[in-house]
Amino acid sequence: MIAEALLPKLSDWRPTGPGPHSTRLALPNGWEIAIAADQAESLGCRVTELTLSRPAQGATTAAQLTEWAVRSARRVTGLLEPLKVIEIDAARSEAILRSDPPSTRGQRVQYYDLLLHGLHSATLRRYQGDRKGSRRKSVPFALTHEVIAKVAEDLTAE
Repeated sequence: MIAEALLPKLSDWRPTGPGPHSTRLALPNGWEIAIAADQAESLGCRVTELTLSRPAQGATTAAQLTEWAVRSARRVTGLLEPLKVIEIDAARSEAILRSDPPSTRGQRVQYYDLLLHGLHSATLRRYQGDRKGSRRKSVPFALTHEVIAKVAEDLTAE
């Protein structure tokens, strides 16, 4: 199980000094997780980007990409908001999932953005913008080690 293998490694990750910090950890199912964070502590971290990757295994069909996107939206439940498939670009072999609905605070909107590339890469970020449609900016987001492990397990499950 991914969580059982990943949790001790995350607990051992104790970078010192001011961030940003990063780590890459091999998972028992052939995937690798890369975490970039501006702060890491004993129970979690403030993530700026979380990427899961594995070696590409040939061309990805539109049906395979769609299946992974739909499955990911259904399985990834540990985040603040649920994810919804927004776009599938078969020509680029990419799918975009976003928070639905996003979190709102006054005029600000925050949401997760999950980019799937082929069947070999998934990158999670969080963005903030305003309701008026100004440019979005990437913002750090807090995740416990348990949530990171669950997201990794949910995205890499076949």
